[in-house]
Amino acid sequence: MTYTPQKPPIAESADELRRRIPGWGVDLDPKDRPSVPKLQFQEDFTGAHWEFPERQPEKYPRERSVEHKMLTPVFGTAQPPSGVSGAIRRFAYRYSEGRAAHWLLLIFADRVDAWEHHLTSLITLHPDNPITETGVKAEFTHHGLRSRVGQHRTDLKHQVLDPVIVGGPWIAAVGAVYAGARGVGKSLAHVGADGWPVH
Repeated sequence: MTYTPQKPPIAESADELRRRIPGWGVDLDPKDRPSVPKLQFQEDFTGAHWEFPERQPEKYPRERSVEHKMLTPVFGTAQPPSGVSGAIRRFAYRYSEGRAAHWLLLIFADRVDAWEHHLTSLITLHPDNPITETGVKAEFTHHGLRSRVGQHRTDLKHQVLDPVIVGGPWIAAVGAVYAGARGVGKSLAHVGADGWPVH
């Protein structure tokens, strides 16, 4: 089992693996391993002073990979999942780490989390500043163009897309707000004093 000093049993014997996989077990002999004798493996334990590490208290339900029998003894608590992004992250852990769905959902949750924080910044009247916080200002004050051109940089190919990736969502958000405000304005313009639409 994971996190215990006992070595997990392998499904096949060493001889079976050696017959099936060319070169398997070439480092089994300690004489063939450059880390010996510095590496002193104890047959009974791994050298740890505990048989199972002290568990960190779980103050709220944490996500656990389906590959693990239990929650890891130590885990992060700095950014507990919350909101819609937290729900997406919890749902992602229903899938194995070997499935693309697991990682795609986690990436999507990160994007949702970013927009949740953008909206929170607007509600708290301390909006994000896309000019200073995305590094656009530094492009003009810290020789952004000169640091790229003529330097044989491999990332020049995708830098045309960088403004679209960084600025695109902001432009789309401004456009959506403008379209919504314009629609509301038109609706209000066609409402009479009595509250009924004017034809």
